[in-house]
Amino acid sequence: MRRFSASYLAHTREGMWSGGREALADCSLGDRDRALDVGCGTGAFTRVLTEETPQDATVIGVDADIGLLDVASDRYDPGDGSAPCRPQYVAGDATRLPVGDDAVDLAACQALLINLPSPAAAVRELVRASSDLVAAIEPNNAAVAVASTVDRETTLEREARAAYLEGVGTDVALGDRVETLFEAAGLVDVRSRRYLHEKRTVPPYDDRSLESAARKASGAGLDAHREALRGALSAADYDDLRRRWRAMGREVVAGMRDRDYERVELVPFEVTVGRVR
Repeated sequence: MRRFSASYLAHTREGMWSGGREALADCSLGDRDRALDVGCGTGAFTRVLTEETPQDATVIGVDADIGLLDVASDRYDPGDGSAPCRPQYVAGDATRLPVGDDAVDLAACQALLINLPSPAAAVRELVRASSDLVAAIEPNNAAVAVASTVDRETTLEREARAAYLEGVGTDVALGDRVETLFEAAGLVDVRSRRYLHEKRTVPPYDDRSLESAARKASGAGLDAHREALRGALSAADYDDLRRRWRAMGREVVAGMRDRDYERVELVPFEVTVGRVR
């Protein structure tokens, strides 16, 4: 399974579900008694489940990374009482969940299956753990759309994404094919809804946007995916892409300095829900 830092997860999921949660309707969250978030990371989706399920419901987040679970526990703060119960966090592997058969009435995951070498094995385990519903919220990273005031950013991101998809080693474009996995695992009444996660960068720029621009200009942002990119590119091709990427990053930094840089990224997620037979 691929591993991620807490800062990477915060950056990629920032603002997700803040614009509406209609795409989660088939999860019937208001009717759940016990919900499980598998591969919960820093608990972003666990907190959504906590907010949408009844006050007396049990919500459990499971992840193999103890460090991420520590962050999830620290970040949970009901504050004004909008989140009705405190989620529980448990260490465990997605293909060997630390719960019994039929332990919950919703076993869910968000952006988990795309990072597993055998997503079908994880789906079977979700089915085992649930007495009722199974849900997976997975992106189709091949269909990401980017618009930018820096012309070459759109082109370079498309080029880098194509190389990443080829070299990453897991199916990061799985989103719109999860239905097939669910049906193969014996789930019935399988259905999907699309959720578009929009990430917008406009002035005034926050610290995360400024840091992202600096990482583009230094090449650090591209280097974070070097292993996957080198799975598709030669050393010379990677160095050439990195050179052009850094030049693009300098344009982004200059645009931010002039306060006329804008960027919009749309990531399509498929919310697939099935019922245990």
